[in-house]
Formats: sequence, C-alpha cells, structure tokens
Amino acid sequence: MKYTKNDAKAYARENMRGIWAAALTPFNADLSIDEAGLRSNIRHWVDDLDIQGLFVAGKQGEFFSMSLEERKRNIQIAVDECAGKAGVIASVSDQNMDTALELAHYAQDCGADYIVVHAPVLSFVHDRNEVLYQYYKRFCDELDIGIAMWSHPDSGYLMQPEECARIAELPNIMAIKYSVPREMYVRLSRMIGDKIHVSTSQEDEWLDNIEELNWKLYLCSSPPYQLQTANDKRMHEYTQLAFEGKFDAARKVRDSLNPVRAAMARSRPAGKPTAFGKYWQELLGQVGGPVRAPMLDLTDQEKAAVRAAFEGCGLKT
Repeated sequence: MKYTKNDAKAYARENMRGIWAAALTPFNADLSIDEAGLRSNIRHWVDDLDIQGLFVAGKQGEFFSMSLEERKRNIQIAVDECAGKAGVIASVSDQNMDTALELAHYAQDCGADYIVVHAPVLSFVHDRNEVLYQYYKRFCDELDIGIAMWSHPDSGYLMQPEECARIAELPNIMAIKYSVPREMYVRLSRMIGDKIHVSTSQEDEWLDNIEELNWKLYLCSSPPYQLQTANDKRMHEYTQLAFEGKFDAARKVRDSLNPVRAAMARSRPAGKPTAFGKYWQELLGQVGGPVRAPMLDLTDQEKAAVRAAFEGCGLKT
C-alpha cells in the first residue's frame, strides 16, 4: 500500500486525477480471456493515449460472466501492465458479500491502487440508509485500501446524496462514481466535493464539471479509448486545456468531437452496448472480440452500419 487507511482520502485527492477509463475485457473465439489482447489494449491506452488510470473487471468488463479466478486474473494483468505508469481501480462488486470481500482483499494484496464497490441490489428494502452504511462500513473495517462507492440504476435504486455523504465520512472512502442525473451529482459534489472525488461517466458533461464543480477526475467509461487514437487525442487535449483554465479553447476541442459522438450514438444497437464497444475498438485497431452470454454479439448488418458510421466520423487513425 502506498498510503494508510486514514490517508486514503488525501492520497486520492492528490494522485487520482485526470482521465480514468473503464476497460472492456477481450475474449478469444472460444470465450476464454484474451490475455495478450488485454495487455495490448492497456499498453495502447496508457502509452499512446495518456490515460492516467484504469477501472477493470467492472460492468463494461463483463464481470458478471466471469469466474472468481478470472476476475482476479483480470485485476492482476492490469496491475502488472500499469505498474509505475497508470493507476488501477479494481471493481470487486458482487451481490455475494463473501465474494466481494475476497476480491477486495485480493486487489489490496496484489497492488491495485483502489477498489470500487457498487451499491447492492436490495430486494424488498424500503429504508436503505442504514443498510447501505453498514454495507460499506464492512469493507472499510476489513480493508486499508481506498474505496470508491458506485451508484447506478442497475441496482434498482439510486443512492441519495445524503446517504452518500454519510458513507463518505468512513476513513477510506475516497471517491464515488455517481451514475445519476446531473442535479443529483451537482448537489453531492457541493456537499462533499472537498472531501472525496465525485465523478460520473458522461464524457459530454466532463468539461462542464471541471469548470463548474472543479472536478479533477473522470471516472470512468470507455470514451477515453473510443474517442481517441494515437494520432487524435482530443479528449486528453480538452481536459488539459480545462485544467489550465483555458475553457473557451477547451470547448472548441470538445465540440469538435461531436461528429464522433453522433456516429457512435446512431450506430449503437440499443440492446448490444458491449458488442458495439468491442467492435468499435476493433475498427480503431484495438482488440475486441466476442461477448459472453447473456450479452449479444452484433449481426453482420449491424457491423456494416457501425463501420459506415466509423468511417465518416472524422477520427484521425
């Protein structure tokens, strides 16, 4: 560990900054993890795109389809490849508490910088406040590693800002990925943004949040490696301009990516986000591969539509 439990907040405020991306997991044709492909992607993201940290083994990485050992292996590969060059935040989320804690201890022991734990599905629970507090407190009590909360609609509810603020008082809670409407994350940021990082995955809101809320961390989704190439790092460019206070220049660069955003939006099948992301990666020269059940792969017709949108979007490859 590079910090103590009680220093987790301060350490993350100083060191967990910039653009962090959520990794998709490439699979081989037989649906085994493509370890060489994952390593290749990580090297490209870190070395060529200047991505400052990776979120691994999460929802975008299809953790729900992986065995416990595969999830551990995913984390270890990221730690190996990022060592000294980028940070790693490992998703240890699982509905089974013992599984989540085992993964959390593994991530801490193998050298991950932080972990993220999403809010659990709470069947029949109508008063979540104490349940959620005790849930996160269990992780904090057992671990020294910095812990990020994560609230998103897939849990069946959204953690309220007041619930998040209470949990943020725990010693090693140092961030939240808050996948909620903007008014909710603005309110939370104004409540506790001086204590922990508050972030959301909406790339098109990132610049506004730097300017209006003084955010320092983009945590995390796939745009950092889907909107950029080694020859076209406009997300990195507008982020650096914004950090320097050059917001007019930053907006011009951000808005120049609108054709890419539009191409992705119109060609992405509503029921196949992961397969779309992997195929877009392949068009960019990264390693994608098939998805695992219950996710669905693209049809040939869908791939043709994505390819046509990609070819006209203006990314410099």
